[in-house]
Amino acid sequence: MRSAASKTAAANVNLRLAAQERLDQIICDIRALVEVQSPSSDVGAVATSAEAVSALGERLLGVAAERLDVDGVAHLRWRLGEGPPRVLLLCHHDTVWPIGSWGSAPVCSQKLTTPNGDGEGEEALFGPGVFDMKGGLVQAMHALSLLAQQGTALDGVSILVTGDEETGSVSSRTLIESEAALCNAVLVLEAAAPGGALKTSRKGVGSYRLDVHGLAAHAGLEPENGINAAVELAHQVLAVASLSGPGTTVTPTVMTAGTTMNTVPAKGSLTIDVRAWTAAELERVDAGLRSLAAVLPGATLELHGGINRPPLEESSSASLYERARTTAQKLGLPELTCVAVGGASDGNITAGLGVPTLDGLGAVGGGAHAVGEHALLAPIAGRTALLAALIESLLCGEEP
Repeated sequence: MRSAASKTAAANVNLRLAAQERLDQIICDIRALVEVQSPSSDVGAVATSAEAVSALGERLLGVAAERLDVDGVAHLRWRLGEGPPRVLLLCHHDTVWPIGSWGSAPVCSQKLTTPNGDGEGEEALFGPGVFDMKGGLVQAMHALSLLAQQGTALDGVSILVTGDEETGSVSSRTLIESEAALCNAVLVLEAAAPGGALKTSRKGVGSYRLDVHGLAAHAGLEPENGINAAVELAHQVLAVASLSGPGTTVTPTVMTAGTTMNTVPAKGSLTIDVRAWTAAELERVDAGLRSLAAVLPGATLELHGGINRPPLEESSSASLYERARTTAQKLGLPELTCVAVGGASDGNITAGLGVPTLDGLGAVGGGAHAVGEHALLAPIAGRTALLAALIESLLCGEEP
């Protein structure tokens, strides 16, 4: 009779082999999903994409998705098995790319040619959203299909695929929070960091708009009778930027003021991007922005917005990362590494609820939001097997 350890080793080998055997199908499914372009700003395109994701999930999982439309945006959810959700796979199917950005043939496969680039010379799939994050979404579906194929019960797995992550998850946030609150762990299928590293901490984000109200006057005849909103904004830009600190960025981004060449500007506005590693820092900056005072006599300020996503702190992901690292070793995959990144994801939201969250489990590649976005083909099977084995270990309650 084989020992439990030998059975586990055999199961791991089988997962890797099974993932490798279906690699061509996984790539085909990624290509098909990327071809259904889904910019966040186009709710019709996002709805069409949701239909494609739903069809893919039903084919691979044998279960139809719940269609959850909020404020016109299409989101999808699967709850597998009979038991309550325990493990949440968190994905999104919207992208930053307007339809047609990549021409009439948006998806292609070719070798990377970037000098000294990560994966130079390797075969990659290029297309809008292939890396962020349709590649990871398809890998997640196939990982669950692999588990079902080998007889693993998927009771307790929930999959949430949102349609507005790239624009701040405004309509999906409540769905994310309510689903994550039921679970013991959240696995986020956002793209990996360079070299396939997982993302174990992310900065929190604050998003603000500062409106300045002045008074219009003729710029030539009586400028002294006006209150110049543009000048007031100049003072405020410096005050806003001064709130930055070690590891914390407070960045004035878009500034507008005025109406015509010969009129003292009566109104102006400034958008502000805030990033910080800790909740305390986000709160410090928030308090600083709310205490801004006008410099010009008669000018008034009005602040909109606030803290959008809390930080995903390393403590939120430590146990899951150790589990993933051990799982990769058992599978015979390359040693996993981890990084802290400045960008935010929906994983920030779930970590902010106190639910253990691990991010960056999706595609390996590069060029997110940039010309040349790509997913490397070689790591796909291994990453799919890793996710499958990680889910299985969570469902079985194995120690990391």
